[in-house]
Amino acid sequence: MDYVKLGNTGLDVSRLCLGCMGFGVAERWIHQWVLNEENSRPIIKKALELGINFFDTANVYSDGTSEEIVGRALKDFANRDEIVLATKVYFPMHEGPNGKGLSRKHIMSEIDKSLKRLGTDYVDLYQIHRWDYDTPIEETMEALHDIVKVGKARYIGASAMFAWQFQKALHTAERNGWTRFVSMQNHLNLLYREEEREMLPLCKEEKIGVIPYSPLASGRLTRDWKETTYRSETDEVQKSKYDATADADRFIVERVAEIAEKRNVPRVRVALAWLLQKEPVAAPIVGATKISHLEDAVAALSLQLTQEEIAFLEEPYVPHPIVGHK
Repeated sequence: MDYVKLGNTGLDVSRLCLGCMGFGVAERWIHQWVLNEENSRPIIKKALELGINFFDTANVYSDGTSEEIVGRALKDFANRDEIVLATKVYFPMHEGPNGKGLSRKHIMSEIDKSLKRLGTDYVDLYQIHRWDYDTPIEETMEALHDIVKVGKARYIGASAMFAWQFQKALHTAERNGWTRFVSMQNHLNLLYREEEREMLPLCKEEKIGVIPYSPLASGRLTRDWKETTYRSETDEVQKSKYDATADADRFIVERVAEIAEKRNVPRVRVALAWLLQKEPVAAPIVGATKISHLEDAVAALSLQLTQEEIAFLEEPYVPHPIVGHK
């Protein structure tokens, strides 16, 4: 396993992050394909054995049960001092007007609940899951700063927003002497490259560590175009992200397959290798529901694509509607 600094920090993270949205109680979540605790634990244990020290979850995943499963597994299998544990806040966690968002009230309440579910005194990275259009960014950044100063989080990060919003948050923190975001968890893969226009250049300039989610486009980059899975048939979020551009995306999927065949490797390695060579990506967030998913992801670290291959993969791309920012 390779390790890199997360943005402009001294924090060492594995070149791959295990995304934990796929672990939880299906009956308490919109995704019916998630693994229960018994089936999740071998995946987490294998990730650790492969050298992955970076784990990303969120309070909303399976109504908090993802955090519970991840927390118990890491306590049993890992040295907490070597684990980089990340979670997120924003989406509704209970009914009522204060059950969601990035107000000081909601953030302060949810960090304590996340810590309790995770079974830890602190998280290494606390991230805002979306931009809150109804709360002043000053209120959000000060609350996050206070969480860092009392030791409940070591660093803070952001996810899925417009570049102007991220820049405003960075500027607000600097102006007030508050803790600054060190990472951006954004939507980036061969089928969705809109982040290349403004967000990636901003992150490179500001020395922000980029940790993309959905690096394999919910699996679409890893299989034949007409092949389906239980997730692809039931995951409405995936459909909302990619169905509208399916006709154009098909050409990219076919090119991934062509290079994979020439290289004699699974397609997942080609798709991840492309992302790993994209600056300033630090650690793609890889979801895994099988041991083989992890093994193929780690193998991608040793695959170096040529500039000709990268150009071949990128050439068919057409502009896509922005998704995930609201």
